Amino acid sequence: MPLTRRDLVFQGALATGAVLTARRLFAQAPAAAPPPAPAPPALVPVWTELRGGVGTFSASGGTIGWLVTPDAAVVVDTQMPDPARLFLEGLRGRTPRTIDLVINTHHHWDHTGGNGVLRPEALSIVAHANVPGLQRRAAEERSLPEQTYADTTFTEAWRRDLGSEAVAARHFGPAHTGGDIVVHFEKADVVHMGDLVFNRLYAVIDRKGGASIRGWIELLERAAALYGESPVYVFGHVKPELPVTGTKADLLYQRDYLAALLDYAGKGLAAGRSVEEIAAAESLPSFPDHVGRGTMLSLATNLRIACEELQGS
Repeated sequence: MPLTRRDLVFQGALATGAVLTARRLFAQAPAAAPPPAPAPPALVPVWTELRGGVGTFSASGGTIGWLVTPDAAVVVDTQMPDPARLFLEGLRGRTPRTIDLVINTHHHWDHTGGNGVLRPEALSIVAHANVPGLQRRAAEERSLPEQTYADTTFTEAWRRDLGSEAVAARHFGPAHTGGDIVVHFEKADVVHMGDLVFNRLYAVIDRKGGASIRGWIELLERAAALYGESPVYVFGHVKPELPVTGTKADLLYQRDYLAALLDYAGKGLAAGRSVEEIAAAESLPSFPDHVGRGTMLSLATNLRIACEELQGS
């Protein structure tokens, strides 16, 4: 049957009403919630026993060293609050002792951020004399959480007898930062290098924190000569899949990388190349096994800093 004018008007009104109703419904409906952010990966603690009651712990941040004997409990570096809690839980499964000493190899957050977690159970925190000041400045610049500082500091050398073990620390001068120390568990003969070795990783060279590539090269030569072939050396950071421990040869390989860094940058500057041209290198000759991690741990950043040091800027 043909539609009348009245039918057409009625159907148009219905359609218009439906559209308006839909618009009102959509306007009143709450916006869809964004998908939840992916949860951060769970920390996986890795405990490794070395010798003489000394071992390592890895979760996130710089490698923690530890000593547990009937006479003492010592911790070298503390990572950050969350991994420090995991560490403390595991340490309590190994000893009921109060922690005699916490030792910070330098001021960076991934080595000192867990100090506050361990401090209530530790008798003392030890670090180089430059560390508290560097720690305060870094915390202000990066808006880091509340810091916990060393109560015992030294300038050149420090040592403590702990019954069946003795622990000593030495500052060789500016290197990775202006406050690095090397920690030696003397009887176990384990040497914790902190971030003085980034084994097969492009290094963090903290110029603002007092770093010196030339000083770092000299330090590694002196440390290798002083401690020799016999220790197990513990490294702050390593290339994925490598162990956090190594030998004197790894110290000298780190030295050779840093020397090559200055050599490459120096030759580029002498040839009139710009800093950015030098920093564009894809790899450093003789060191193809090095890898990066973000902007800070990259060849480009290492080369820029090498140029700055050579130019005295």
